[in-house]
Amino acid sequence: MSEEKDFFILEKEINYTFKDKSLLTVALTHSSYCNENRKRGFSVSNERSEFLGDSILSIITAEFLYNRFPEADEGFLTRTRAALVCEDTLAVFANSLNLGDYMLFGKGESLASGGRHRKSTVSDAFEALIAAIYLDGGMENAKAFVLPFITKMLETVIKTGTEDYKSRLQRIVQQTPEEVLSYSLVLEEGPPHDRVFHYEVFLNSNLLGKGSGRSKREAEQAAAHEALILLGELDEDPS
Repeated sequence: MSEEKDFFILEKEINYTFKDKSLLTVALTHSSYCNENRKRGFSVSNERSEFLGDSILSIITAEFLYNRFPEADEGFLTRTRAALVCEDTLAVFANSLNLGDYMLFGKGESLASGGRHRKSTVSDAFEALIAAIYLDGGMENAKAFVLPFITKMLETVIKTGTEDYKSRLQRIVQQTPEEVLSYSLVLEEGPPHDRVFHYEVFLNSNLLGKGSGRSKREAEQAAAHEALILLGELDEDPS
């Protein structure tokens, strides 16, 4: 797979130059581009890289918080990490780099409303970029890329007490150890470049909420949000 695309400005922005440019290309290749260009040899999107980047980001953030707050309990560390690596926060990081502008999209996705700068899309690309740096330059380079974002956002997270809906719901449920919280994918629909996911969240066998979104994470958050309203932990959104 090869695609002539000038990443010089992006490499300068992230202060990292790739030895293997193909890793960066893959990190910024949306699945819609692969679907439209398979005959040209484009078969690898950033979905696998996003999976790896998500794990690397979690490890880096957990280690940072563990060392930064030696007296903090597990609950604080878990909530703070969740806020630092949630989709909304990663989208802020990605947009600060204008990551969507560098991505390869299929025509349908690129023309779709907000497709190039959709929150779920750019947050996934940010995680894929972490994986690309890790594969090209190792963990220390991945840390050097990630930590400035995490450090800058930390003060805001602590000051605002930001906690995503899934983390908030999990924290509430954990107050009763025998309760089990689970999420279930009930439907996945739409073309590959415009997928919509539908999730349900259960407390033991009881349905608490349903949610939909353009990514699995977004759908789970929507389901958790509905559950929190049902439990009286959030006011219902005004119509």
